[in-house]
Amino acid sequence: MMREPGMYSWINPWFRWSVSSVCAMALLSILVGFVWLPSVHGDFSARGIWDSICRAAGVPSQWGDGGSSSKAAGPRSTKVVLTQSMVSPGSNDAIGRGATIAVQQCSMCHGARGMSEADAPNLAGQYPEVVIKQLHDYKRGDRSSSIMQTLAQNLSDRDIESIAAYYDSLPRARTAPVRTDETNAPALVRVGDPLRNIAPCISCHGGIDHKLGTPWLEGMPKAYLSDQLKAFASGTRRNDSHGQMRNMARPMSSEEIDQVSDFYARRGQEAQNR
Repeated sequence: MMREPGMYSWINPWFRWSVSSVCAMALLSILVGFVWLPSVHGDFSARGIWDSICRAAGVPSQWGDGGSSSKAAGPRSTKVVLTQSMVSPGSNDAIGRGATIAVQQCSMCHGARGMSEADAPNLAGQYPEVVIKQLHDYKRGDRSSSIMQTLAQNLSDRDIESIAAYYDSLPRARTAPVRTDETNAPALVRVGDPLRNIAPCISCHGGIDHKLGTPWLEGMPKAYLSDQLKAFASGTRRNDSHGQMRNMARPMSSEEIDQVSDFYARRGQEAQNR
């Protein structure tokens, strides 16, 4: 097959147009990936071209802390490593000890039996590794709350494990797992939004699967759920491992946050009324 002379020559207008189009698209992609997208994420501060490249590619800019975590801009993420041992049911001694601590220090906000009347999270039946992780995050300053950080400072590792064992032992609202064909559930709960990289809530929080460290959400106060989603979206809450929740919440609209929060709050209330 013979190529036409000048086919790939710069004097060929079609060749010039093709090369110019490719260059323009490459420049536009660079501007979007390294300038526009980072600028709309308030929790991201580029500290060089390498950070920007990694951010655009979706990979960590640093494998391990390299001794520089304290120098990072803004509060750090969690340092808690979740293990299967955290899921093991607590002994009777641990549950009793945890009940004593919880009644003395936690019941004012979280209720005497783990059900809050103050828009604080309901802890009855919460997975133990969730309680352990959050208390360690408060203790280390990786999650902000003046009340919780003050209380957690005085808790030993044994105290935290005992509190988690106590709340795990309490009954929670028993609900059937959310199904993908459940029409009264918001789309983001059932199927997510792949075009915006939003995974379905049930892929981590129960329904399809439950990931280690993700909390039980049914029956949580709507105001609490809404506040936490907004905090993840804005980057003011950062203790999610590898930014999973920040990445999910950031593209969500205010209406979607309200719908998801309302669904999980109502679902728990409906189960309690059965």
